[in-house]
Amino acid sequence: MSLNSSQTLTIRGQDVVKNGSQHSWEDARALLKPPTPSKKPPKPEDSITIAVSSRVLFNMDKEQQIFEQQGMEEYIKYQVAHESEPFSPGPAFSFVKALEAVNTQLRDLYPESEELFDVVLITNNHAYVGLRLINTINHHQLFIERFCMTGGNSPIGYLKAYNTNLYLSSDPVKVHEALEQGIAAATMFTPEKMAEVSETQLRVAFDGDAVLFSDESEQIYKAHGLDKFFEHEKAHENKPLDHGPLKGFLEVLGRLQKKFYAKGQRMDCPIRTYLVTARSAASSGARALKTLRSWGLEIDEALFLAGAPKGPILEKIRPHIFFDDQIFHVEGAAEMGTVACHVPYGIAQKVPERKGMKDKEMSSFK
Repeated sequence: MSLNSSQTLTIRGQDVVKNGSQHSWEDARALLKPPTPSKKPPKPEDSITIAVSSRVLFNMDKEQQIFEQQGMEEYIKYQVAHESEPFSPGPAFSFVKALEAVNTQLRDLYPESEELFDVVLITNNHAYVGLRLINTINHHQLFIERFCMTGGNSPIGYLKAYNTNLYLSSDPVKVHEALEQGIAAATMFTPEKMAEVSETQLRVAFDGDAVLFSDESEQIYKAHGLDKFFEHEKAHENKPLDHGPLKGFLEVLGRLQKKFYAKGQRMDCPIRTYLVTARSAASSGARALKTLRSWGLEIDEALFLAGAPKGPILEKIRPHIFFDDQIFHVEGAAEMGTVACHVPYGIAQKVPERKGMKDKEMSSFK
């Protein structure tokens, strides 16, 4: 915008002349008015809310190191001094981009619907860091309008207020707190090298026991061994398992899938779900599938591995995110480039880890 000596006001490349023959000053006010955003966040009560921490959405390793070694004041000074420099993508970045791709297709098919993914940035960062986060979001052209910055306090108490359906963080303590409040949550690992994933189809892979299902069967296995586990599953084949912490997230994915199916897009659906389980198909797989059926839920692909490593299968699937309750499987997936999340739920968390695993686990969260 500029004003020259002949009182010609130039706005966005258009000239407006006072008392002249060109655009009126009313036109000028219209030109000065900020453009209306092309889209707005869905209503919280209708949306599927995915809460992500800043440290899984973006790579903030250097900043975290400054905080741990030099304290809060130096951390804030550094962030303010570098607020024009965008963070690079973190492990949740591709997942969030895939959610936005699904939203784009839902808006095309159902223009009036508010049943969309809504990503909320949940962080215990100080508000001073907010400008750098906003600049980074705009730089990467992400659509994230809802923020929660708690200035060093735990943000977990706000998750229910935001109607959170899934919470992802790099902090296992916060994830534990969220699960205790009944919120689906997982600790996200960062692979050394992340595999390329689809830009048009959201792919989500789940373990079964202690993730989608309760840990009832896993308790039998831990207490009595594999043979008793098989006997138990055969005897209870027609009794549905109780729900696990991620069942609700699979439900909302299924609900959105049906909206695409209703438009004849079952084979081209931009959401695809996978069950990747250590169960054996013939001896214990029937109960898992019958449980999903009893819940009215579909899974697109079911892979029963009979105890084989999950990493190679996940490398083939290339999911945006994979959930498992056992660190062993999470690490195996991450080593193959999959963004894997640990769900600290059930009996597996109470069994001693392999020697040396604890230190390795903790270092992976930083």
